[in-house]
Amino acid sequence: MKKVVVTGVTGKSGIYLYQELCKNAYQLTDFEFYFVVRNQAKAEEMLQCTQLNQHLLIGSLNDKQFVNTIFAMEGIHTLLHIAGIDKSLPLVKAAVKASIKRLILVHTTGIYSKYKAAGETYRQIEKQIDALVNGRNMQLTYLRPTMIYGNLHDKNVAIFMTMVDRLRIFPVVNGAKYALQPVWCGDLGKAYYQVLLNPDTATKRNYNLSGGQPVLLLDMLKIMAKYLGVKNRFISVPFSIAYSLAWVLYIASFGKKDYREKVQRLVEPRTFDHNDAANDFGYAPLSFEIGVKAEVAEYLALHKRTSHLS
Repeated sequence: MKKVVVTGVTGKSGIYLYQELCKNAYQLTDFEFYFVVRNQAKAEEMLQCTQLNQHLLIGSLNDKQFVNTIFAMEGIHTLLHIAGIDKSLPLVKAAVKASIKRLILVHTTGIYSKYKAAGETYRQIEKQIDALVNGRNMQLTYLRPTMIYGNLHDKNVAIFMTMVDRLRIFPVVNGAKYALQPVWCGDLGKAYYQVLLNPDTATKRNYNLSGGQPVLLLDMLKIMAKYLGVKNRFISVPFSIAYSLAWVLYIASFGKKDYREKVQRLVEPRTFDHNDAANDFGYAPLSFEIGVKAEVAEYLALHKRTSHLS
């Protein structure tokens, strides 16, 4: 029996992994899943696949004793960690101590950012993890999604969607003519499943998990406007002015409101090829225009509006 510990299974991409596991439960009779969750009631409501050999581990990943208890269980083979790069290091320390065989860590393409706060912390975490794993009989795989979207809790596209819906005159930095490659959370869930079930083909250390094709932020906003049935006038604001205003707000708020890096990252191209993932385990993500439809539909239903999707 192959025992797998999974964190973040009730999150926006983790729940799609769970759906893949349920759909293929008949093939997973040799697997035993341990889902680490904080909210037992929420987990029991969301994770109701009776065909899956599953157990809930209730606790916080911030609790060192709880983390150590997880890996004190006999025979843990794999850790699939979806719950955030900030939780990775203590989990890996405990996993290494327990000599488990495989680590699959869902991190972020933010590691490639040239802005220190967005990238340097992530690079240091992975550097420490690499040092812990180096020389051990342990397979380590980093999965690095781009901007994740797919529901109204994604804190990315959901924010843009609200702004598009509410602002008829919409200021954008440098015309919003810079490319992004957001990824639908459902495609991530499928990718996690494929990597987990295919250790002999998903052998590379790093995989970027980006969306179908690069798309300009301006075009993303226009796609959402079309589906929402609204019209916006997009007004370009030079980066120098936007960044200066972010500094003014930072100083005026005595450092409490710091949007400086967010403005910088708005003009940082964030496109990443996913050819390795496509070749090794069949990763085939949706385009933004197709993937965002479900999120727009959720938004319209929440606000009791007529759908303009086609």
